[in-house]
Amino acid sequence: MHIIDKLAQRIERVNNPTVMGLDTQVSHLPKEFSALHRTPAQGILAYNRALLEGLADIVPCVKVQIAYYEMLGLEGMEAFSKTLKMAREMGYVVIADAKRNDIGATATAYAAAFFEKGADFECDILTVNGYLGRDGIEPFTKYAPEKGIFVLCRTSNPSAGDLQDTGGDEQDYARMGRLVAGMDGKVGDLATAPQRVYERMGCLIEDWGKDTVGERGYSAVGAVVGATWPEQSVALRKAHPSTFFLVPGYGAQGGTAKDLAGCFDAKGGGAVVNASRSLLAAWQKQDTDDFVSAARREALDMQKALREATT
Repeated sequence: MHIIDKLAQRIERVNNPTVMGLDTQVSHLPKEFSALHRTPAQGILAYNRALLEGLADIVPCVKVQIAYYEMLGLEGMEAFSKTLKMAREMGYVVIADAKRNDIGATATAYAAAFFEKGADFECDILTVNGYLGRDGIEPFTKYAPEKGIFVLCRTSNPSAGDLQDTGGDEQDYARMGRLVAGMDGKVGDLATAPQRVYERMGCLIEDWGKDTVGERGYSAVGAVVGATWPEQSVALRKAHPSTFFLVPGYGAQGGTAKDLAGCFDAKGGGAVVNASRSLLAAWQKQDTDDFVSAARREALDMQKALREATT
C-alpha cells in the first residue's frame, strides 16, 4: 500500500494528525519507573512500550529520533530497533528520524538499512537531508511507494534562515526558471521563479516525488516544514499541493496550532505534526505519576487544537 495513503487513512481513523516523537531520555522517566530497570536503555525501551500501548487508539504515527539511542551505544541502538519494531507491530506508521544522505553508493546502504524487509532498523518513512541532490535521493525513492521519505525543506530551528532563506539575485531567478521549465516541459516564468534555498528545495522535493503520487494526491516524498515559520509554510503548501508535510516545532519549540494551520490543505489533511517533549514529559507538566494518562490528555488537547485551527 502507498505509505502516505496508509498514513492518511490512519489519521482519519483516529481523527488526529499528531506524531508522537520518541526522543526519549532518562529525564523523561518517572524515578520510580526508571529504578525498575538495570540500564538507561532498558528503562527507555520499557517507557516507549508503555506509551505506545497507551496511545495507539488516539495517535496514528510515531517518530523515533535516532540520536537519543545512539548516545547510549550498542544497547541504545538495540532499544531503537526494538522500538521501531514494536510500533509497527502495534499498527503505527513509523518514522525513523535519522536525516540520512550521502553519495549514491552510501545512500543505497542507508536505504537498505532502513527500508529492506526484516532489516534491524526497518521503518515506514525515513527523514532525509536532500542537499546532495538527486543521486543521494534516488536510492531511497526506489522503495516507494511502499516506503517514503521526508526531506528537510524549511526546518524549525532558530538559525534555519542562515542558509534556507538565502538566494534571490537575478542569476538565481534564471537558474530556477530553467529548473522549473525542465520539470514541466514549459518555459519557466523567471519573474515568479522561487528565489530562496528552501523554495528551491520545495521544487526539488516535488520533482523527486512526482512519479510516486498515491490515491490521496500526495507523493511518497514529503517535506519537513517547521511550525515555527508560518509564513513560509503557507507559501510552501500553496506551491506544492502534492507534497505531504512533516511538521516539527509544535509545543516545546514554540509553534502553536494557529502557527502551523497553513501546513494543511483545504480539507485539513496533507500534514502530520510532531510532539516530543510535550508528550514524553506530560506527567511532569501535569504533576502526576500516571505518565500514560498524562500523555493521552496532552495528545487529545493537541488533537482538539489542531482540528480547531484547520477547520
